[in-house]
Amino acid sequence: MKYLVMVQGTQADYEAMRGNGSKNAPAWSEKEIQAMFSFMQSINDDLAESGEFVDGQGLAEPAQTRHVTSGKDGRPVITDGPYGETKELLAGYWVLDCESLERVTEIAARIAQCPVPEGTTEYPVVIRPIMEGGGDVC
Repeated sequence: MKYLVMVQGTQADYEAMRGNGSKNAPAWSEKEIQAMFSFMQSINDDLAESGEFVDGQGLAEPAQTRHVTSGKDGRPVITDGPYGETKELLAGYWVLDCESLERVTEIAARIAQCPVPEGTTEYPVVIRPIMEGGGDVC
């Protein structure tokens, strides 16, 4: 079965990775950033070797987000950046093909151990099964 494994973040987290810390998002050092990238690469390598890795990507910061909704007149309403009331957004993901929910949960638990600077907000790693065959979305 395929699963979407998601990690979350905020604009403040992306700013902190550029050295601009704030409350609950302390500035990252270059050493901390490299440790995070090394950790994630290790996970990706292990998942590729086990044959469970389908895809995985980090996403651009929320400030580069665009939201498109349908207006009352049927025309699209386009908003740049995250919604004001939304703090956490998808920061990155993996699509994994695992034999069981238990296995993908083991992987998510490992992802949750990613090194971050002390005082950084910890977000849950979210697992969603991917509907296969006949699971129309629209």
